[in-house]
This record gives sequence, structure tokens and C-alpha cells, in this order.
Amino acid sequence: MTADVMDTPKPTQTDGLPDRPRFWAMAAILTAVGMATLDTAIANTALPTIAGDFHATAADSVWVVNAYQLAVAAAVLPLASLGDLLGQKRVYLAGLALFALSSLACGLSPTLPLLEVARVVQGLGAAAIMSVNIALIRHIYPARIMGRGFGRNALAVAISFAIGPTVTSTILSVATWHWLFLVNVPFCLLALGLATVTLPAIPPLGHRFDGVAALLTAGLFALLVLGMGEAAHAASWPQVAAELSGAALCGFLLLRRQRGHPAPMLAIDLFRNRVFALSALTSVCTFIAQGLAFVALPFLFQSVMGRTAVETGLLITPWSVVVAVMAPIAGKLSDRYPAGILGGVGLGVLCLGMALVALMPTHPSSLDIAWRLGVCGAGFGFFQSPNLKAIMSSAPLHRSGGASGIVATARLLGQSTGAALTAACFGLLANHDLTYGATLALWLGAFAAGAASVASFLRLTVKPQPAA
Repeated sequence: MTADVMDTPKPTQTDGLPDRPRFWAMAAILTAVGMATLDTAIANTALPTIAGDFHATAADSVWVVNAYQLAVAAAVLPLASLGDLLGQKRVYLAGLALFALSSLACGLSPTLPLLEVARVVQGLGAAAIMSVNIALIRHIYPARIMGRGFGRNALAVAISFAIGPTVTSTILSVATWHWLFLVNVPFCLLALGLATVTLPAIPPLGHRFDGVAALLTAGLFALLVLGMGEAAHAASWPQVAAELSGAALCGFLLLRRQRGHPAPMLAIDLFRNRVFALSALTSVCTFIAQGLAFVALPFLFQSVMGRTAVETGLLITPWSVVVAVMAPIAGKLSDRYPAGILGGVGLGVLCLGMALVALMPTHPSSLDIAWRLGVCGAGFGFFQSPNLKAIMSSAPLHRSGGASGIVATARLLGQSTGAALTAACFGLLANHDLTYGATLALWLGAFAAGAASVASFLRLTVKPQPAA
């Protein structure tokens, strides 16, 4: 490693890092974010193989996925708060180390229950990474080019989603499923080494960590995601109602406990800034649209159009590929043009793309499907980077951790809501062909994207407020 990398200068609060240390710091962040994102896609794709190896039912094996998602949902905001209190670098390094150790444990798990426990721990490590990565980017990049950093983060996430099925298939063709997790370890160690010497040390706020608030926050989002997931899988309504009621109770108690706190764990205070509130609303609505599409399309392609699982993965790939192309372009543009315009136009394109997919002919060609999903990807990719910049720029610098946690939470809630709405569409039209349920879900996605576009344009009517 060169001396330039090792001798990382201490940045000011606004100037970020010099070019060379910034490159290596971003390499560390994007490697970890890519692995955390990739592990979601890998587990989904490999689930039938894992279930067959353990001779487990689908209902039992699905907890390999659920355990990870629930851990992330429960821990993102408490860990974002911990990042504000202890420093984002410390939380990030701890999360990366935990992710490496838990990946090793996943790969060496001899039984399904032990694998599921290891996945919970891995989810905690991923939550630590995701909770502070956006805040760290804000300190790594100078304010004048901050959008480029967010664009590269969006690019890493998009590429990870796009290559997930391919990586899984490639590894499974030459090795067992254990290597899907073991392969993380060397990359984690590389990212950990880079992060240790390149990430800026951000002064902590110094408030005391509220353990009770952390438990209430974890209960709120874990029960909310679990309840929506159970509803999506047609669980009994008393069970779903109990889980959602528990989430509501945790939320009520959390708001009461943290009323007047200078840096609440659920950063309600940041929503007083209308740009921040509208940007968060834009994010939730957009990820609802994405969730509706990504759950409905596999059913439409496989169950209605008779495509294979491999073909389905390839047909959905244009969405992620075009996102990867558009994200860095949108990031650069966000340093020159308002996020309200860029996000509004992009989400208008996403709305159009979702409508075009919903209006596909009964037997479309692969090219006909691909270009429509490419339109969706172009719109989605044009929204992400400017919206991230708007959220982070509208929050005070010392609350970057809380804002970063809201970014991750908005994505998680949007995707979970989209999945639940898709299940509701299929349930409402259970007596009809699956085409009707999938089409309804896609139209709801178009509506959600349209609502997100309106929310984005509304930011142009807000008088700028100083974030610092």
C-alpha cells in the first residue's frame, strides 16, 4: 500500500479528502456495500439449493433470507445513532469485521438452525455498514462534488443486484453453496484494511446511547417488516394484526421516550426540514414501485409466459444494468442541477416505464420486455443519486448518521411495502389468471412512481434552508 494511502490527512468538516485517499476510502466503502447488497440476492437465488442440502422445507429454509432482512431492519437506526455518538468510522469497521466473521460462520454452518443464527449476525454486520456508509461519503467528498460519491454508491448497489444471480450460478456450478458466503471473507479483509487507514475519523456527538430507545426502534421496524412479510405470505390475520399492533405500540413508546432529544434515534426532528421530508417520501414511494415490480415480474414471466428461472433473471437484468449506467451520470448532474428536477424527471420516466410494462402484449418477445425494463431502469437510476444528495445535504452535518439511517430505512420500508402490496394484488384476484394480479401490481407501481415524481417536483417550491 502506498504512502499516500497510509498517510491519510485529517479532512475539515466541509472539504472532504484529497483525490488519492478519497479513491481508496471509496473503494473500501463500495466493496463492503456491494457485498452486503450481493448477499441478499445470493441467498434468494441459492435458497432451493440450501434447502435441498439440509433436506428442509421451503417454509423452514426461507428463514435464511428472513433472518438477514429482519436483523437489518431492526438494527439500522440504532446503529446509525451509535455512529453519531461514537463516530461513523468505528461503527463501520465493527460492522465490516462482524460481517466477515459471520460470513465465515455461514459458510461453515453444519445445520440449518446454525446457518440462520449466523445470518442474523451477518444482518447485524450489514446493518452497521448500511447505516453509516452514506454519512461517511458525505465526509469523504467535498460538498461541490458530493453527488458523484452518491452516484458511485448507487452504481455499486445496482451492479451487485444485477450480477447476483450470475455470481450465484457461477459459484454453484463449481462449488457448494458454502462458498457463496466464504467468498466474502477475503473481500471483507481487504475492505477492512483499506477502511482502517483511509476513512476519516469523524468526531462523535457525545450523547449517551439510549438502550431502551434502541430496543423500541428494533421492535418497531422488525415487527413492521415481519408483519408485512407475513401478510404477503397469507399468514392468519390475527397473527399479522398482532405483529403490526406491536410495531405501532413500539413506535408510540419510542416517540414519547425521545421527545425533545437533541439527536433522536428515529430522526423525526429532521423531517421539520421540508426538503428532507419530501426527499424521504420520494424515496419510500420509489422503492414501493421497485418492490411491486421485482416481486410481480417473476410471477408474470414464469407462471404466465412460461419462461424459465434463468430466462426470468436475464429478462429483469436490463433494469439493473441501465441503473448502473445512469447512476454516475445523475450523480454528476446533481452537483449542477436541483434534485427536485432530476428526480422528478427520472421518476416520471419510471412511471412511464411501469405503465409500458403493464401494457405489454400477451406474448411479448424478449426484446420487447427488455427495452421496457430498460426505460424503468433509466428512470430509477436518474432518481437515486440526486435524492441521496438532497437528503444528506438538507440534514445538519453533525446529524449525518441519523440521516444515513433514514436513507436505509426508507429503502427497506418501501421494498417491504411493495412486496406486501403485490401479495395483496394476487390475493384479491386469486380466482383469476395470475396476469391480472401482476398487471394490477404494475399499475400500482406506476402510481407510486408518479406520486414520487410529484413529491420530487414539490421540492422546487421549498425555500432552501441551511443544513449546518
